[in-house]
Amino acid sequence: MIYILEDDASILKLIMYTLNKEGLENKGFEKPSLFYEALNEKVPDLILLDIMLPEEDGLSILKYLKHDYVFKQIPVIMLTAKTSEYDKVLGLDEGADDYVTKPFGIMELVARIKAVLRRYQKLNQAEDMHYKDLSVSFTKHTVKVKDKNIVLTRKEFDLLCLLLSKPERCFSREELLEAVWGYDFIDSSRTVDVHIRMLRSKLEEAGDYIKTVRGVGYKIGEEL
Repeated sequence: MIYILEDDASILKLIMYTLNKEGLENKGFEKPSLFYEALNEKVPDLILLDIMLPEEDGLSILKYLKHDYVFKQIPVIMLTAKTSEYDKVLGLDEGADDYVTKPFGIMELVARIKAVLRRYQKLNQAEDMHYKDLSVSFTKHTVKVKDKNIVLTRKEFDLLCLLLSKPERCFSREELLEAVWGYDFIDSSRTVDVHIRMLRSKLEEAGDYIKTVRGVGYKIGEEL
């Protein structure tokens, strides 16, 4: 089930029609209040979220979702007429999985939706992983160093999972960006570097397991 929160009736109708044609079950809402009512009845597999809305803006809704224990795992794609890099980074830093600016090609939107759903399906099917005293549980969405629980954002968690999936393999910044964020944008290297730095800090002594491969990217493993 895909929830669409979009106050432009014509855009909402087009998205719903196309998703139905693609066999993707969905429900549309023009107001946040109606969206919240449905959210409390059924948790969707993905949310398409406009930023400019009546009652409450989309970034506030995104922040609420990503700080709620039940809803924080739902992938979110932002839909907006705002095109500045600052707005994109702001939404992504709050936990959005992708950012689509208006006007957009409807089939491109469908492709992005399917890509995000595939990414989350792979993560949910993955097995729990361990490296020395660092362990990750996909089913519980928990990270532990020895017996200490570590709280990570969704992007930090996904980065760690990807690195742990192939210890000793070096992932380029471009690979990490594509796998975790699913798209490219200006200053991408800095985005990856900032998230890696935060991840290392939160993992404390286990943060040393994440090695920088100069001029390439990052890996989990021993020194070169």
